[in-house]
Amino acid sequence: MGKIPRIPLVEWVDKGEAWLKVNAKWFFDPIKNILGGFVDKLSDGLTFIPPILFILIVVILTFYLTEKKWGLTLFVFGGLLLIQNLGFWEDTMLTLSLILASSIISIVIGVPTGIWMSRSNTVKSIITPILDFMQTMPAFVYLIPAVSFFGIGMVPGIIASVIFSMPPVIRLTNLGIRQVPKELIEASDAFGSTEFQKLFRVQLPLATNTIMTGINQTIMLALSMVVIASMIGASGLGVKVFQAVTRNQAGEGFASGLSIVILAIVLDRITQALNSTKGVSSE
Repeated sequence: MGKIPRIPLVEWVDKGEAWLKVNAKWFFDPIKNILGGFVDKLSDGLTFIPPILFILIVVILTFYLTEKKWGLTLFVFGGLLLIQNLGFWEDTMLTLSLILASSIISIVIGVPTGIWMSRSNTVKSIITPILDFMQTMPAFVYLIPAVSFFGIGMVPGIIASVIFSMPPVIRLTNLGIRQVPKELIEASDAFGSTEFQKLFRVQLPLATNTIMTGINQTIMLALSMVVIASMIGASGLGVKVFQAVTRNQAGEGFASGLSIVILAIVLDRITQALNSTKGVSSE
């Protein structure tokens, strides 16, 4: 039995990457410039706000959204004060700008894609394997094309984070709209609603809780990319963790890692509270 020839997949990918680097600069360069400008403005705005003022804003927002839960509010206040006291405030704001930029892009692309999937089984059958690929591919792999096409810095970190964190918001937007009771859809059709009215007055309001759950998961996945993105030059707390690992500095690693945990809890609780608020208002 003859030996089966090896499929030259590695060579195909390398040649495709080389061709894109030369012939698709018109596509990648504007993206790099736009995203770079956006994240720079975002990080400049966050670092411009005095820490105590930022902490007070987040504490008041948490207190209002969580319906006056003092325990969580005090945790947010103490946690953010601890980050500031440890000297990681600027790094935290840079990390937050990376997370916000990645999450905003994921939501802007993901929600319309999820709506599109919910309206066509053909589109769903095409996009679902792509989402499976995006979620199962190791996150480190995304760093290679990101660096090749966008260089070193925050932009490739955002691109890799978007690819890794976008699937939940797409999947749950699709799921939420598909779970809207058919009786309500038929009733809206009976009243002569247009497709636009049916989507924005019936389907999206009823799917809000599910969509917000997807947004919450997307934000958490973007946060999980912080340390990985630091390997390709993304600034923030991830750099501190990565440096501590390479230098075997247990204290520095624990302190910077604790700051990431505090930021994750704050973002998670605020988005969950927003979900609860939306759920109450939609009822």
